Amino acid sequence: MKFSALLAAQLVSSAVAIQLAPRGEYPRVVGLDIQRRHVVNPVAHDRLRRRKTVQQTLDNLDTLYFANASLGTPPQKFRTHIDTGSSDLWVNAATSQLCQQGGNQCGASGTYNANDSSTYQYVNGAFNISYVDGSGASGDYVKDTMRFGGLTIKDLQFGVGYTSSSPEAILGIGYTINEVAVGRGGLKPYPNLPQKLVDDGTVNTNAYSLWLNDLDASTGSILFGGVDSDKFHGQLQTLPIIPQNGVYAEFIIALTGLGQNNKNGSIFQNENVAVLLDSGSSLTYLPDNVVRSLYHTFDAQYDASQGLAIVNCDVANQEGTLDFNFSGVTISVPINELVIVAAVSRGQRICMFGVGPAGSSGSVLGDTFLRSAYVVYDLANNEISLAQTNFNATTENIQEIKKGSEGVPNATGVPNAVSTAPVGTSGPRINGPSITGEIITKSTGGAMPGASANPWIGGAAAAVGAGVMLGFNGF
Repeated sequence: MKFSALLAAQLVSSAVAIQLAPRGEYPRVVGLDIQRRHVVNPVAHDRLRRRKTVQQTLDNLDTLYFANASLGTPPQKFRTHIDTGSSDLWVNAATSQLCQQGGNQCGASGTYNANDSSTYQYVNGAFNISYVDGSGASGDYVKDTMRFGGLTIKDLQFGVGYTSSSPEAILGIGYTINEVAVGRGGLKPYPNLPQKLVDDGTVNTNAYSLWLNDLDASTGSILFGGVDSDKFHGQLQTLPIIPQNGVYAEFIIALTGLGQNNKNGSIFQNENVAVLLDSGSSLTYLPDNVVRSLYHTFDAQYDASQGLAIVNCDVANQEGTLDFNFSGVTISVPINELVIVAAVSRGQRICMFGVGPAGSSGSVLGDTFLRSAYVVYDLANNEISLAQTNFNATTENIQEIKKGSEGVPNATGVPNAVSTAPVGTSGPRINGPSITGEIITKSTGGAMPGASANPWIGGAAAAVGAGVMLGFNGF
């Protein structure tokens, strides 16, 4: 959900695979069930774009994925939003102005009271997440005991927002170099949750796997230090993460083609787009001309003032897929996974299309993509492993991710995988790759956004959240 500007970089392709071992032999795996919930005002929740030098949130239309945890002694309960796009765990203070306002808006996610915890430790006052519209959170970094998934973690550092404009508790699980204390405060990285699990010897290596399941499922799972081979089809295939300005900071890989209905590259091919794998964004954001082509294909109507594209809900009944290619690795997203019910107006459903224009920001593969992929985030080896998800799997075969670079059959390196992509200081190219066939230059629902740092700020959030759609051009 947070992001830095993408800079051109190079990486030597690696055929090194993640090493797996049976869970019974090496039980260093921490499993955590994650749940999906609907957001009343989703566009407003994630309308902010990812960070440049400070952290910013991403658009997340319709759903959030969260896990239950507690902080402090005795435990104070939280519902934490799982976010692979940021790196800090942070929660709201019970005394923050936001949480003191009416409506109990912080009640669902939880609030932290340092005075109520006997294991609280003050670290510093450098916690300060800033967003592009001037909102954010600031307060203290502290240490306390965290409990989740049956595990107790002592002295975990996290941020406490004494001033905040978001009611959510965020569990960022990215690279430590991407912590706000580093990017904004100029401090050294601290062990965030994934790194702390390694430092404590709870897991072998800093790597975890994510399975979101399909759009109709209410639960998925995340395995720190492990992989569940029953949750995907075929083999995991390993791709290099693209560094930013020579530093591995975020989960960026190269999208090399996009097709439809198993026609590889029918939309574009042999052109590299840097994409961020981000569970903190429930939509996928692609270069603008790619999105224009998709909107034309599915007759989606985009309105810049509303900040979203409306599509006929019956599109969810269409057979077929969008096929994302990564140096020969293909993840197919069923069309029905891209049609999201946003509201009900006068007894009729209003549906959004699950792909939006990136504008001047970086391209993002959010939950509308991630639900169709089983993803292993290997921070230790700077690699991503992908496989087609096994929707609604009812069995498990959990295996441990071992330390080191030795490969096993469960994950194989992709030969000659693309390790660079054209990016700039404000993100990838706005127009993106060359589209196969006709490029649509106008939208039936309104103009596509231009070079805006935040193309999604608008009035749609309130309308959708209230269950009505007012003044939508062409709808």
